[in-house]
Amino acid sequence: MLSEKIAVVPGSFDPITNGHLDIIRRAADVFDVVYVAVLNNSSKNPLFSIDERMALIAEVAKDLPNIRIESSSGLLIDYARAKNAKAIVRGLRAISDFEYEMQITSMNKFLDESIETFFIMTKNQYSFLSSSIVKEVAQYGGTVTGLVPPEVEKALLQKFNK
Repeated sequence: MLSEKIAVVPGSFDPITNGHLDIIRRAADVFDVVYVAVLNNSSKNPLFSIDERMALIAEVAKDLPNIRIESSSGLLIDYARAKNAKAIVRGLRAISDFEYEMQITSMNKFLDESIETFFIMTKNQYSFLSSSIVKEVAQYGGTVTGLVPPEVEKALLQKFNK
């Protein structure tokens, strides 16, 4: 019997954007099981709680039967190892992402040589998109239609009472 191909797609997803969702969908097409790991980054001040982020991801990705949504606060490589993942999938928006991602990938490889990192280039229409810019636009009343799923847009409007 062939073993399942398991991958982890990590991120803070605060909130999940259409760019994130695109990467998750594409990973779900390649791997048998994809763990979407909602990371608790202590250096960030999140708008949405871990539970809210996980619920939003579950809602917008409910058509993907092979994803599992969980949270993690430790080392990503430890989480991947615990899930028997052979791959970490990261999205790249622009060349500016590459240097940072290369550092993280090199450290992960140092910690566990058996887990590979795969980079998926984001689609051009999402190359400028980040959760931070989405939050800022929504906070000041700008439209984020088309940048995030409708459920996320609604949640942002509720957070900012607009």
